[in-house]
Formats: sequence, structure tokens, C-alpha cells
Amino acid sequence: MSSIHRRTALFGLLASTASLAAPAHALQFGLNEGQASNGVRAALTQAARLATEQLGRRDGFFGDPQVRIPLPGQVRDVQSMLRRVGLSGQLDQLELQLNRAAESAMPATRRIVVDAVRSMTVQDAIGIVRGGDQSATQFLRRRTYDDLYGLVRPRMTTTLEQSGAYRSLQPIEDRLGSSGGGVLGALFGNRRASRSLRDTVTDEATGRTLDGVFHYIGREEAAIRNDPVSRTSDILRRVFG
Repeated sequence: MSSIHRRTALFGLLASTASLAAPAHALQFGLNEGQASNGVRAALTQAARLATEQLGRRDGFFGDPQVRIPLPGQVRDVQSMLRRVGLSGQLDQLELQLNRAAESAMPATRRIVVDAVRSMTVQDAIGIVRGGDQSATQFLRRRTYDDLYGLVRPRMTTTLEQSGAYRSLQPIEDRLGSSGGGVLGALFGNRRASRSLRDTVTDEATGRTLDGVFHYIGREEAAIRNDPVSRTSDILRRVFG
């Protein structure tokens, strides 16, 4: 069956649960409403597990150009400038620590996402199918983003504090807040940051961590929808087959 036909069949299967004319326990392919919902839950659980396992490995973020967490723009400019003269070591270490913190947060991230999957209703499953190829990932992002942010940010802060990585930002922040000249003053002008540079770095790294998670959950969702080899359980094969 082509990927288009698979999506059409799944749409028909779950959309029929919302129709008063459809028998409650006589859905297509011999699946009832609960089984169909379980199929979508199984797909999302598998997507979350595979995505967070990949990202939670050493260099899962740092070694992957698609999700690697860079320093924020202003600091990255300084990093690039210092690298040209061989003096970027502290900022390179800060970038590495951002990515290591993201990698270490993946097991706890998986638990939050899987808990959200378990709380799905039949109507949630119908909405996922009606919403298109990324609708499951979008559902999880809406359902879990705030909780994940609250999980990841403190871990990011603790890792960077314990490693001493924040210390490398202090000279840059001092320069940003000064009216002096010099190379950094010329680069940033006389602008004073409205919030601390460490908070800016931490917030942006946290957001990029979650972007990486949902990037790969989306990839796994697409694979399950379109690739029979990616359906590793009987319920996935029956719903998406």
C-alpha cells in the first residue's frame, strides 16, 4: 500500500470514530476505537523513545549539525573572532557544555513526553490524523513544551555553574555593559543588555534543546507513517499498515 493510501486509510479509520453513523466497535480493519487510539499512542511512544535515545547519547546534540546547540548570535560572533587568533577555548568549552547538558536531560525528557502520550484521548488521536503528517509532533509540543522547559532549564543552569562555563561569559558581559571601546565595544556598540548574558545563553540553549527533541520526534513520526520497516509492533502494523 502506498504512503498516500496508508494515510488515507488511517484517516478513515480514526475519523469514523467521530461519526454518529459509524458502529462504535466495527471500525475498518477489525479495530475498535480503543485499539485505534492505542495504535497512535504506540506510534508516539516509539517516536519519543527513539528520538530521545539518539539525542541522549554522547555527542547526540554536539555531534549532530542538525541539532547542535550554538552560542547565541552575539557570543558566537566573539567566539568566531577569537577562534581566528586561537583564543576561543573558553567559549568553545561553553558551547560543548550546553550540548552536554542537553544530552543529559534526555531520559527525563522521554518520561514527560511518554506521560503525555498516555494521557491522549480518542479525540486527540482523531485530531492527530486530521492534522497532517506532523500533527502528532505538534500535539506533543503543545502538550509538553512548558513542562519540558521547566525540566531542562534548571539542568542547563546547574551543569554550566558546576563546570565553571559561565565564567567565560563574564568578560563579554562586562564589555557589553560598558561604554568603552576596544574590539568588543566596536562589535556591540554601547548597547547594554536588558538581562544577564548567562540568562540569554541558558534560555536560548534550553529552547534549542527542545527544538532538537521535536525535530527528531517529527522524523520518527514520518518514518512510522511512511515506512513499514519502522512499525515494530503488531498494533502499529495494523493501524498504519
